[in-house]
Amino acid sequence: MQAGLLVQYLAVALAVLASAGVVMHKQFPNATRRLRIATALPLLREGSPRWAKALGRVIAPAARTGGKDCGGCDGCD
Repeated sequence: MQAGLLVQYLAVALAVLASAGVVMHKQFPNATRRLRIATALPLLREGSPRWAKALGRVIAPAARTGGKDCGGCDGCD
């Protein structure tokens, strides 16, 4: 019974974390972008293992592109 309860708690925790991530991305996009950059930069440094660099590339947000008329909303994708 204990293993089943542990799996249930882990499933609920993952659902809560995923929900919080979606809400943060929708409500605070700039803060989410800064957090992703701050998390990815240490993984992408010179001398990091190959797996860390690959994980950093996955975590890092896409580069912002924009000209003088771009407001930076990333709505061009």
